[in-house]
Amino acid sequence: MKLPISLVIVTLNEEKNIGRCLKSAPWADEILVLDSGSQDRTTEIAQNLGARVFSEPWRGYGPQKHRAAELAKNDWVFAIDADEEISADLSAEIVKKFSQLNSSTAYRIPRKSFYLGRWILHGGWYPDFQTRLFHRRFHQWNDQVIHEKVEAKSQENFSFSILHYVFRDVSQHVITNNRYSELQAQQHLANGGKFSWFKFLTKPMSKFLECYFLKLGFLDGFAGYFIAVSAAYSVFIRWAKIKQFSDEKGSHLYD
Repeated sequence: MKLPISLVIVTLNEEKNIGRCLKSAPWADEILVLDSGSQDRTTEIAQNLGARVFSEPWRGYGPQKHRAAELAKNDWVFAIDADEEISADLSAEIVKKFSQLNSSTAYRIPRKSFYLGRWILHGGWYPDFQTRLFHRRFHQWNDQVIHEKVEAKSQENFSFSILHYVFRDVSQHVITNNRYSELQAQQHLANGGKFSWFKFLTKPMSKFLECYFLKLGFLDGFAGYFIAVSAAYSVFIRWAKIKQFSDEKGSHLYD
């Protein structure tokens, strides 16, 4: 059964993930991929699976996803990342509920991540609700270059999950933390934020305590401990970069 929903994905070098992702939504009557210059077989695989593929320069996460939704032929959009797939239970739930959906409501989907050999169920990683199913005439992505989200006044939750294959290994996790921390630092300063010694000294430890103890990350074994430490380190390098960029900006005033 096909539904008038466009499955929409933005991609860059996702040949290892894209097939699994696209095959997980047999009910979507359109698959739209907006690529930003992949050097691998991402676009070839997507086209072979029936996707409409566009290639445009990278704008940042929010603007790129907004553009992808604009290119879709359907007003109902299901936004998904290439390293995710729609579970069979979620697919059945979408098919069952579609005729009852309200176009003025956006729908949040729980997301369950697989990392270091196990599904992560604590530490703030689950249920990790994501707004992914929406009517584009009423809702759209904001313009944030990182931690983008669909702006919606009214939201409801689905019960079943998107499955997220979050990092291939520890190295990719570290590389991602480094990249995201830089974007977060730049965004903080662009929004008028300042460097804070107090936050630099206290936020990393409070993030570890939050993830590992308050949000029960210890129940996920080694993975839960590593996630909590990594979250704390990500906060630490974000504030370090805020300090660095602030100092660099100040020094330019005297050039």
